Amino acid sequence: MKHAGQNALDEIEPLLGEIRGIGALREPKRRTFYRGASAFLHFHEDPAGIFADIKRSGEFVRMRVSNMKEPAALIRAIRVGAEAVGY
Repeated sequence: MKHAGQNALDEIEPLLGEIRGIGALREPKRRTFYRGASAFLHFHEDPAGIFADIKRSGEFVRMRVSNMKEPAALIRAIRVGAEAVGY
């Protein structure tokens, strides 16, 4: 699975905008978010859709974000993870 390209990122720009509003994260490069000095979230694409890899309990977990309902689950996971100690 390859990292999400510009067209895929354009498709999820509203989601990216919402993520940017979460104060605990920084985005040094479009599609990659850090919490402190550690990578926390990034995006991939393949024929099955667009996916987010989010760090939970020290491991990246893949979540699909291609349809209308899936991004809400990601935002909930980000908010929990961004506030957690030791995420």
